[in-house]
Amino acid sequence: MMKQTTVLTTASGCPVDSDQASITTGKPAYTLLQDAHLVEKLAHFNRERIPERIVHAKGAGAFGYFEVTRDVSRYTKAKLFAKVGKKTELFARFSTVGGERGSADAARDPRGFAVKFYTEEGNYDMVGNNTPVFFIRDAIKFPDFIHTQKRNPQNNLKDADAFWDFLSLTPESTHQVTILFSDRGTPLNFRRMDGHSSHTYLWYNERNEYVWVKYHFKTTLGNATLTAAEAEALSGSNPDHATQDLFQAIAEGNFPEWKLFVQIMTPEQAREYRFDPFDVTQVWYHSDFPLIEVGKMVLNRNPENYFADVEQAAFSPANFVPGIGPSPDRLLQGRLFAYGDAHRWRLGVNHQQIPVNAPRCPMHTYQRDGQMAVNGNGGSGPNYWPNSAGGAAPCPAFTPPAFEVEAVIARHEQPAEDLDFVQPGELYRRVLNDEQKSHLISNIVGHLRNAQPALQYRQSALFYKADPEYGSRVANGLKLDLEKVKALAAMPQAERVKATPLER
Repeated sequence: MMKQTTVLTTASGCPVDSDQASITTGKPAYTLLQDAHLVEKLAHFNRERIPERIVHAKGAGAFGYFEVTRDVSRYTKAKLFAKVGKKTELFARFSTVGGERGSADAARDPRGFAVKFYTEEGNYDMVGNNTPVFFIRDAIKFPDFIHTQKRNPQNNLKDADAFWDFLSLTPESTHQVTILFSDRGTPLNFRRMDGHSSHTYLWYNERNEYVWVKYHFKTTLGNATLTAAEAEALSGSNPDHATQDLFQAIAEGNFPEWKLFVQIMTPEQAREYRFDPFDVTQVWYHSDFPLIEVGKMVLNRNPENYFADVEQAAFSPANFVPGIGPSPDRLLQGRLFAYGDAHRWRLGVNHQQIPVNAPRCPMHTYQRDGQMAVNGNGGSGPNYWPNSAGGAAPCPAFTPPAFEVEAVIARHEQPAEDLDFVQPGELYRRVLNDEQKSHLISNIVGHLRNAQPALQYRQSALFYKADPEYGSRVANGLKLDLEKVKALAAMPQAERVKATPLER
């Protein structure tokens, strides 16, 4: 018999005499409410599930470190990047975006790529995706976009009409849609995909001189993808294939690694660039702003408990450190609020006290109380500022750089422009090879054919505006009237929508 060394207890520490039978009256066996162990066990079981994330619900993560390989201190005073050889502990989480927790890892979907750096100045979160752009550029559109990626409110089924209706009414999405329906929309696994900040961020140095920056994490294993057929087969045979792959690789000592590169743009260059540098639907061309290597990220330790670390991990793009800040990116500005608010709802107002989220450096705030305040709650110290008790004080030395903003306060809409179709057209013509183009067309046709004909015409016209061959091949695959597609492509967006009414 195995020697027992640990006694089972209740959550309050009371030893448990038996875990196989509840306290009853015998025969007939009425269970007694006095069985505190039974009551606690059932009550905790009823509450084991916390709300899943609205987006990025399905994911996997691991601990590791970041090591600086190139000095970038002239651009940023963030101690994270202070000197070559400096290492910083981190936690990374990878995820699908639209599916529920039980969805397949191989689904056609963007992948979340989030990294929490535990720096000596506080936690810095880089919350990005495996794509360098996104579908929309204004945060006010985000709830509607996600609703169309989820399930129909009446029948709880995926809704191709809602999916393509929103995208065809949102022409700036064409760039990301092209990436999503290429093979890049189905990465081989988390270890074989790149990560991008997508958004533009601010870097500033000790002299408060600033530049704009984009992050790119490049996997050293080489970016690899699945075809639609391979993704479909994996979704049926092993819907957790990427989660399993990441865990097993780390357990076997095959530590995945990414090199971090940045693109840097000066304020002067930003004012003159041919695309809005803060528009998340556009990329900065590498020929204009070459990649600069900064360091490497290595994942070398699996979580001991999935729920404690991966499910409770809370990333927010508002978690900055001195030397790094936000940009005027309209979608980013909304995310700065929305992510922290989501965690306060899902995990509680004190979610930053959970070990995976807690800073590794000293932390001093005047925040008190709330559910699950487990860090001493400030002890006997004051809970207000200013105070005369020698409490933590703000430090002007950490003031970020100031820059002028000339503002007209209004709801400034950004209508569809021909510029929105330049980069998706170049992606189709110049980046994708013939086989990749064929996969893209096949993937779009296979999904878009489930939508109403009016939506097929409207969306095909957007692809035609990006590139005539691109739109023509989609139209031919759907057996549409190509002349009608061409006519729709020549119309302004409002007329194009009016010409393609939906069946009701």
